[in-house]
Amino acid sequence: PSYAARMASAAPTFTVIMPIRNEADRIATTLRSVLAQDLPPDRMEVLVVDGHSDDDTRDVVARVAGDDPRVRLLDNPERIVPTALNRALAEARGDVIVRVDGHCALPPGYLARCEALLDETGADCVGGMVESRPSGDGVVARAIALAMASPFGTGAGFRVGRTEAGPVDTLAFGAYRREVFERLGTFDEELVRNQDDEFNLRLTRAGGTIWMDPSLRSPYWTRGDLRSLWRQYFQYGVFKVRVAQKHRGVASWRHLAPLALVAVLLGGLGLSLVTRRRGPVLLVAGPYVAGTAAAAVVTGRDDPATIAVLPAAFATLQLSYGTGWLVGLWRWRHRFGG
Repeated sequence: PSYAARMASAAPTFTVIMPIRNEADRIATTLRSVLAQDLPPDRMEVLVVDGHSDDDTRDVVARVAGDDPRVRLLDNPERIVPTALNRALAEARGDVIVRVDGHCALPPGYLARCEALLDETGADCVGGMVESRPSGDGVVARAIALAMASPFGTGAGFRVGRTEAGPVDTLAFGAYRREVFERLGTFDEELVRNQDDEFNLRLTRAGGTIWMDPSLRSPYWTRGDLRSLWRQYFQYGVFKVRVAQKHRGVASWRHLAPLALVAVLLGGLGLSLVTRRRGPVLLVAGPYVAGTAAAAVVTGRDDPATIAVLPAAFATLQLSYGTGWLVGLWRWRHRFGG
């Protein structure tokens, strides 16, 4: 029966999908937050899909789940997120599908609120905002969390500043009506990164609605060092190109800002090398450095120790993403038009 028919006959059931790999440090917190949701046991199942972790992730999951029949542990031999999501979708029995990553937590009442939002708004997907939290007490980890929560850092609407509930182009940890997948298909397994953004773009371009309620806030533990942060956002940039190719455009022009930044900086550097003058590169790099420093002072005002590190965190987020775009344009150059 359709989602609407199931909704009419009984309260909806939830399938929480958790695609994970090497999440031993955080998975206990995440899984406990899911199992603590205020829903009757027969209205929720949890599918933990492990990509052959090299650490103690599976043991931690088994220990936390115990004999709880709501939890099933599935294998994901391909070790990438989209195959984990699709394998879980094939096993899911719920009317509402919720993705939860292994380094976040659901606040109490999250699923019940999502149920109410689906009913009140008629949206295809609902969710809330992400609260960036540091992975540890170190100044670098704290600076990264602050940078990711700043409009100057990522600009993502589900991370920063939004106070009004309403439609958005994407969000994290969304609760989807099951019929959305029946109508639009599953996640694109070519996209090692950005598969959720691509699906959400597919959804909105098909006339669907993604609704965000900023009163819902989920803790999300960010990367703990600049190197891993660079790798994460570089990969986002690379695969964002493929998403743009598939859909002949981007969901928002803000996705192109880091690419424009890197292009301008490289242009200034190139012109300086050709003319053997520092003027061109200083002309473009100077305002960026000054703007980054000013943003660091504003962002770190409640944690002054981070101010010295925040410019590097901002630059890592922006330059890695923009560089990833450039690499993606080259990597996928033969796929334009197809």
